Amino acid sequence: MKVSHSLEEKVRRQLETVCDPEIDTITIVDLGMLGNISIRENKVTVDLLPTFLGCPALGIIKENVIKAVKEISEVEEVEVNYINNPPWTSASITEKGREALKQFGIAPPPTQANSDGSWHVDCPYCGSAYNTLENIFGPSACRSLLYCKECKNPFEAMKPISTL
Repeated sequence: MKVSHSLEEKVRRQLETVCDPEIDTITIVDLGMLGNISIRENKVTVDLLPTFLGCPALGIIKENVIKAVKEISEVEEVEVNYINNPPWTSASITEKGREALKQFGIAPPPTQANSDGSWHVDCPYCGSAYNTLENIFGPSACRSLLYCKECKNPFEAMKPISTL
């Protein structure tokens, strides 16, 4: 049992090196995608929560997870599954992940939406709340385009996803 626990810690550390292929400042762990890690003998199974089911990066993420975990000498086989229960929500993003998004120029999703379903984020460049939503559809399914009226920069924001 001690060996499994030690191996699980090694797997977790390796997963903390796997970045989102589109946003290389944030790991899949800080994005809140890590579900379970299970180990049976030398086979590791990693369950991941997809941020969006149609995300084109899921295949790349899976390959990168397999590659990272196989670097551990005790691991002979790696299986990666995408699970939908529990569903991923934007509340799953860690504080470190929220900062990593800002560093990349993407506003993290709001921690709360308004009662009417609307949401607001601050500019990741200057922190201003004085911005407008230019297009709900951004360069990927999980992001929208906004414009900061304070620093005059366009920016992207992660869309809030909730189970409510």
